[in-house]
Amino acid sequence: MWDMIATSYPENRASAQMRMTPSEKPSSEIVCLVDDDPTVLRSTGRLLVSDGFAVRPFNKGEDFIAYVASQEVPLVVLDIWMEEMTGLEVLARLCAISPQTHVIVITGREDTAARITATQIGTVAFLIKPFDDEQFLEVVHRALGHPPASPRKP
Repeated sequence: MWDMIATSYPENRASAQMRMTPSEKPSSEIVCLVDDDPTVLRSTGRLLVSDGFAVRPFNKGEDFIAYVASQEVPLVVLDIWMEEMTGLEVLARLCAISPQTHVIVITGREDTAARITATQIGTVAFLIKPFDDEQFLEVVHRALGHPPASPRKP
């Protein structure tokens, strides 16, 4: 259904990234996914790929910031609680270098202060994991300015 191509940066072999693209149809938009949980990267990445998106997963905020500094990124799905650099730190740096990038925040726990901060910065949505697949895809499509093509089948 989709191909995975591993790419590692010479300066940080531990943070190898994979690029997922649907093999049966060309994807029109790239969604970056930043989360330090490999299970979330895999499952959310597969969900996005199944809906026709190309996915650039990152397990470290620093790696995403380096990428977005040289690439146009229409949308990022960003975890709040990560090691080394939190999602809020990533969000602050992202706003400085790529203010046009839309952001969907995901987190494993409700945090009112983080929700308020993320909302004030201008995120599209703040979702608690585990989130409903349909709701998530609806938010992704809305963030990119288009409705979902059709409802997914169970």
